Amino acid sequence: MKAKAFTPILLCAVVSVLVITCGCTMPTQTAQGKQLTVFAAASLTDAFTEIGQSYHSNHSDTNVSFNFDGSQILQTQIENGAYADVFASADMGHMNALKNEGYMNNSTVTLFAQNKLEVIVPKDNAAHIASMSDLAKPGLKIVIGTQSVPVGNYTLQVLDKMANGTFGPDFKNKVLSNVVSREPNVNNVVTKVALGEADAGFVYQSDVPMKQQAQVDKIIIPDMYNVVAQYPIGVLKQAKDPVLAQDFVNYVTSPAGQAILQKYGFIIQQGLTSQNATITSMTSQSITAMT
Repeated sequence: MKAKAFTPILLCAVVSVLVITCGCTMPTQTAQGKQLTVFAAASLTDAFTEIGQSYHSNHSDTNVSFNFDGSQILQTQIENGAYADVFASADMGHMNALKNEGYMNNSTVTLFAQNKLEVIVPKDNAAHIASMSDLAKPGLKIVIGTQSVPVGNYTLQVLDKMANGTFGPDFKNKVLSNVVSREPNVNNVVTKVALGEADAGFVYQSDVPMKQQAQVDKIIIPDMYNVVAQYPIGVLKQAKDPVLAQDFVNYVTSPAGQAILQKYGFIIQQGLTSQNATITSMTSQSITAMT
């Protein structure tokens, strides 16, 4: 009887030790090393995948995982409780929304790249689209992003500029009447055009992956009608290791990170690295004070 009475007590003691031990473990540390979760706009998929691999090669104790999707979807996920250490958006609108709602460590938010739009068509170009004016021809199948996703909003801005220019006031309506699908992220637009499911699509200049470049041709949008997409990045307040999260942001804005972004077609602002060096110095002090 005494042995039976002793067993639960011993078991409880063991469980208590396990609970205490687990409670002392750093939240971002696992048997495999530190964990970093980055939410990034879909247009950053290829560039950030390589940046993550490059970062890991220089920080072997840190594993970086990504969630790529439309910036508006990522914003909603964060607002609904999804965990992320870093957020990189394809526009300022969704970043500012999270800043205003108190999700971001606002002092860490900085621009790291720019982008522009272009139109892509399938390689066989069965619709014979040779210029921007051809997009108004009736009967075409055009794919764009939804208005809530940055690339969709930028597309509407481009069409507004063209309608107010030499293309005529009805140009925008004619093009939109050819839209057969509005996608939640830009990767879907690229895929549908590459597969021949659409005659044309509005995407970023950086958006066509190398494996799909042989499947599409590009039509340049003149600068006078184009828009410059701003890409901000920052650390979320919920980050379990804000210093580690800031270190990743610093890597994105470093010469190594910027070179990778440029390789994938992003526009690197002149003086961005030196500008962010000052911001980084100030930010590191404020983050250290928080930890």
